[in-house]
Amino acid sequence: MRPRYTHLLLVLALLAALVADSAGAAESESPPALAAAHPAPVVVELFTSQGCSSCVRADAYFGALAKRPDVIALGFHVDYWNYIGWNDPFAKPWATERQREYQDSLKTRFVYTPQVVVDGAAEVVGSDDEKCDALIDAAKAKAAPRPTLALHWRADGALAVDVGTGDSPAGQPATLWLVGYDSAHTTQVLQGENEGRTVTDYHPVRSYSQLGKWAGWSTEFIVPAAQVTTLGNGGIAVLLQEHGTGPILTAAQIAQR
Repeated sequence: MRPRYTHLLLVLALLAALVADSAGAAESESPPALAAAHPAPVVVELFTSQGCSSCVRADAYFGALAKRPDVIALGFHVDYWNYIGWNDPFAKPWATERQREYQDSLKTRFVYTPQVVVDGAAEVVGSDDEKCDALIDAAKAKAAPRPTLALHWRADGALAVDVGTGDSPAGQPATLWLVGYDSAHTTQVLQGENEGRTVTDYHPVRSYSQLGKWAGWSTEFIVPAAQVTTLGNGGIAVLLQEHGTGPILTAAQIAQR
């Protein structure tokens, strides 16, 4: 074989080896698909009431959170303040029930307003902006793998909820919550602790129900178009949560059509 052909073959062999090594390195550095950490917004739940004077400051702070793309802000209005003399138009028994379930899971001594619960894992006084911000930052810093969760509208007006594969916590199915909320409402309060005040409530939750269970495998849930119209005029959030009201594994939201 002539020397110039031998040299050419050696060069081609060397290039092929370099390409193979690079591909192998890339494969070894890429994490497995199921172990990837998918970014998800932090869920911030405010338990509040128009009958509570100390909630006004928390409601204003919550309004700023509602505008953040990295946060799902949900205002749960409890009904145990109604006895003061003002019936909060957004208060629901199931909001109070959810807060009491958090009392058990977070081991707090009592329920109170304003209370903020972050990602179902930590709570703080809702008017303490600095501590709330710190809890949100801490939740964002967690890099634990989480299943994918995607919401999209179908042509028939139904909402499709797609959950990816992953590890179900403690081998038990996690709960999918369907939460509908309005954008904002301004109300003139005529009685109670806030008598004479005009208050603005951001993302008041108008509907709250269990969508289904997730046990670790890829699943799709469909919310019919007729039901979608009753959920709230602002948006719809889906929360995937351990033990009903345990830590939130992942969450997503979509603007109402």
